[in-house]
Amino acid sequence: MDDFHFDDIIEVSNEDVLEKKYDKVSRIAAHNQDGDVEILLEVNTELYPIQKEEKLRMLLSHTLYADGSAVTSHFPKEKQRSLADKFEYVMHGLTYKMTLDPKESAGALKVEVYISFGGLQLMLKGPVEKMSKFKVDQKLFVLLRKM
Repeated sequence: MDDFHFDDIIEVSNEDVLEKKYDKVSRIAAHNQDGDVEILLEVNTELYPIQKEEKLRMLLSHTLYADGSAVTSHFPKEKQRSLADKFEYVMHGLTYKMTLDPKESAGALKVEVYISFGGLQLMLKGPVEKMSKFKVDQKLFVLLRKM
């Protein structure tokens, strides 16, 4: 399946970027391997502990199925393999905001994408080319696996 919105190895640069408000949730700052995408992600660290300098594979997709079919609330008669089988932490959410980064760096225009996963948030900031698949009100899955 070639229509992932984001598929990269990310490195956690800092944990609990903001003042800790919840016991079981941490906000991590990370960046992709090329260093051109910044990531802020809130994670339930009681379920999935993450440490500074840890590397993770992060995937954002509109579906969990390799054939591209939609995920429904009805289970198929036959167990269909899903992307979730290959990852350790999965959340389902909605893209609620996209903005241009007000601070242009070296003439490169960047887009900020905001996704809510039932109260936990994700912000991706990167070049227009890498953020072009995202749309507001789009349902997405984020999948994480430690490397």
